[in-house]
Amino acid sequence: SLTAYLGYGDESVERNLYDLYKCQDLSLDEVRGAITYTRFRGLDLIASSMALATTDRQLSGRAGVGRILSRILAYLEDDYDVILIDCPPVLGALMVNALAASSLVIVPTQTDFLAMKGLEGMIKTFGIMQKASGGKELDHIVVPTMCDDSDPECEESLAKLRRRYQGKVWDKVIPPDDGFAISSSRQMPLPLMNRRCRGSEAYRKLLDCCIAHALENCPEKVSQKLIDLTKKADQSHTSPSASELLTDDLNSMLGPGEF
Repeated sequence: SLTAYLGYGDESVERNLYDLYKCQDLSLDEVRGAITYTRFRGLDLIASSMALATTDRQLSGRAGVGRILSRILAYLEDDYDVILIDCPPVLGALMVNALAASSLVIVPTQTDFLAMKGLEGMIKTFGIMQKASGGKELDHIVVPTMCDDSDPECEESLAKLRRRYQGKVWDKVIPPDDGFAISSSRQMPLPLMNRRCRGSEAYRKLLDCCIAHALENCPEKVSQKLIDLTKKADQSHTSPSASELLTDDLNSMLGPGEF
């Protein structure tokens, strides 16, 4: 979805993530050769591909198949402040790789019945991954989306969600915003189109939450640039938040995700 959102596809990029998954001898040159530099400064992409749907079959029996993405991203850890992995919620090699490579998993969910059932399955998957990785807990945060907290029904569903997953649900919500559809049709990040709309403001708050969470739980994974931006924001109540500074530099659009 993220690849299509930014206006790219199989026919418009020379190399993509599938090429790296197939590569037997990964190297820095191979990984950097798969990067697409978008028209947005500071926002780069390793494009997805329809061929990734065959990953489970193509890589069956290959040793260490669940750590391929981790090895790919290890080559880039000094090049980027934040790396966002966009992954479909389907248990398989792609999800296993995404979860294994993540320091924080962001789980967006609507608050309707079917979405809540899907979330239940996702949390069970986290438990399976935890057992497979020797008991290491998958750090995650559930983000309620398309939720108007002034709507009584939405408020009730949100309360149920918070009770069910205490301590794992973000204390705010991503509200409905027409800007999401408009920005996707223009194939550009929403904050670059309208940084003051409800959707942009909500995601800036989510980014602040993720930065604070990372500083508390895995400070060694937080770049000095992010730390400096956070300190600057704390020095003055009138200065922009850390995430606003990131947005200005466009690096915020590499942030989470999911996290």
